Amino acid sequence: MRDILLIDNGSKRADATLSLRRIASGLAERLGETVHPVSLLHSDRIAPNELHGHAADTFEPFLRRRLSENIRRFVILPLFFGPSRAISDYVPERIATLQGDFGPFDVRIARALCPLPEGEPELVEILLDRIHGAASEQRIAPHRVLLVDHGSPIPAVTEVRRWLARRLTAKLAEVPGPRVELGEAVMERRSGAEYDFNGELLEDRLRALAAEDVSTPVILCMLFLSPGRHAGPGGDITEICASVERDHPGFRVHPSALVGGHPRLLDILETRAAEMDAASVVKTESA
Repeated sequence: MRDILLIDNGSKRADATLSLRRIASGLAERLGETVHPVSLLHSDRIAPNELHGHAADTFEPFLRRRLSENIRRFVILPLFFGPSRAISDYVPERIATLQGDFGPFDVRIARALCPLPEGEPELVEILLDRIHGAASEQRIAPHRVLLVDHGSPIPAVTEVRRWLARRLTAKLAEVPGPRVELGEAVMERRSGAEYDFNGELLEDRLRALAAEDVSTPVILCMLFLSPGRHAGPGGDITEICASVERDHPGFRVHPSALVGGHPRLLDILETRAAEMDAASVVKTESA
């Protein structure tokens, strides 16, 4: 018997956990197995009454409970675009801690949603669909598009956004009509030249675009999975866009829908689950 865990980083906002649960439920239907929605941190602070009466699970307490019930095999499907330290460092550290309490057990960790160097073409198609969806909803042409992610101190995570931007640029160039200008931005980043690989801050990039041409709107292609403090209603990105629009009357920014709500995300996750024989294995047994 095994447990399949769909894991995200976690959020103190209920919408993020509810989104994780919806994705896990859809994937469970695909796989014909239970998929447990588990956050690494934070979501256990959400009041259960905001989660339909069911408290959120977080990683270490969930594993501890299941190990005490004699479950010894776990499959982890990361709901992360790239090689976050949450997966490379935090998860193995927690496993090592649990090893000391419960002895050996097996954990198989699937690849991220967009593993480099090969990337994930299906994710490109999702983002392309989100761009066209935002353009259609607003009844505008996607002349200016900005691909934005959260930002990371890890160059390999930023490279995922850059890989996607290159593929999106090529795809948009195939669309008949005026040329689409696609740029990149990061919601937040650490200060210092050593973090310049992140690229330009979203607020700075939007202000530059507004100063360049206030009348042509920008579609913000959201490289975010679930609504939360950053990408959710009233979140950081909403505030950034509103601030720029206030300072530049007539300028409009139209965020796309998030990746987590797209049905084709389940195709990627189903593929990752099927790759388990080739996935990296973290064993708590001695070599």
